[in-house]
Amino acid sequence: MRKFFLAVFLCICANGFAQLIQIGPQFSTNITSVNAKSFSSDHTNTGIGAAAFARLNLALFYAQGEFGYAQTNFSVYQDGVGETKFKLAGTDASLIAGLKIVPLGKAGNVRLFVGYNWKNYSDISTSNNLNSIALERNNHSILGGVGVDVWRLTFDLRYLAGLSDIDASNSEIKTGVTNLSLGFKFL
Repeated sequence: MRKFFLAVFLCICANGFAQLIQIGPQFSTNITSVNAKSFSSDHTNTGIGAAAFARLNLALFYAQGEFGYAQTNFSVYQDGVGETKFKLAGTDASLIAGLKIVPLGKAGNVRLFVGYNWKNYSDISTSNNLNSIALERNNHSILGGVGVDVWRLTFDLRYLAGLSDIDASNSEIKTGVTNLSLGFKFL
């Protein structure tokens, strides 16, 4: 009889822990725009990403950490040189704090969140060899967005406003990324 009660107690504790901490994979697509003051024009383009996330649930609030790999694409145009397309890829990490504005229990919830994002571009390639724009490898951004959880699926729409000037020369390039992601909670 004691073993039965111990087994029931452990199941209840495991279920409570699974509700407190959730982990899983996350896949995303993004549209990157740039604020490039020293260039004639700039163009947006799409990229992709994959990450793992861990979420700590605290009643109506939650905290989430993400770590993964993301790809960003954009282009700028310089008079006399032409258009240069940039393809940046590398490590991506985010810290998020959120509020569940419509909690629906186990069925899901609607969330608002803010946070910080850091990218380290380990792979930088350009399409124009005549253009010698050196880019910084680290990009810091603040983010904000809205998310919906349905069962074990999580959908997020977020905007990342670049704080860093990623152009190492006298010019200025800051990124703005609109990101749509789909995640699956294992726990």
